Amino acid sequence: MRLVIARCSVDYTGRLTAHLPLATRLLVHKSDGSLLVHSDSLSYKPLNWMSPPCRLEVEEPDEESASVGVIEHWRVTHAKTGDSLLVRIYEVLHDSNHELGVDPGLQKHGVEADLQRLLAEQVEVIGDGLTLVRREFPTAIGPVDLLLRNPEGGTIAVEVKRRGDIDGVEQLTRYLELLGRDPHLAPVTGVFAAQEIKPQAKVLATDRGIRCVTLDYDGMKGTESGAPRLF
Repeated sequence: MRLVIARCSVDYTGRLTAHLPLATRLLVHKSDGSLLVHSDSLSYKPLNWMSPPCRLEVEEPDEESASVGVIEHWRVTHAKTGDSLLVRIYEVLHDSNHELGVDPGLQKHGVEADLQRLLAEQVEVIGDGLTLVRREFPTAIGPVDLLLRNPEGGTIAVEVKRRGDIDGVEQLTRYLELLGRDPHLAPVTGVFAAQEIKPQAKVLATDRGIRCVTLDYDGMKGTESGAPRLF
């Protein structure tokens, strides 16, 4: 990866045109050919960029550019669309290359599969005396995340999400309607379980007789004590 801090202007030509006037910016040229133009604001978002497949060519400035102080042109061209990014470099303040190696990728924790597994081991989070029938209980319209047996009779269908919204409530509603037709499972009630549940989803769930449960992922995983444990 090459990191260059330079006084530059940038022009993009393609499906539209865009211009960044002269200013000091960070240019990030990656091994995949991509170029990102950053300012010291807007958080992670680049001001402009060219995604791969593309190539970067360094050119001598033309007479017009040289007359206003440009020392070199960076021309990045997309291999498929022909879109181009022209960076006019006026002054280089920093230029370094770094070998980062192969990145193992982002490892997400607290994803729905993790939540579902933890909740299957700790069904008492949903209610006392419940037992697990099965994870990914199959139905004709897709698997229910958890199906629990209620000691007072009937079953409980649990839909597990990281962030619960209206679509998740609608999904659980369809499962409940289908499962309720099976005399071996009826009566079937629903629980919508998530780390975060949007207010609109709570209102809809309550209106449909579905109970909402907010999950404490760290507590369920046992990270507070520093040692794995059940909830």
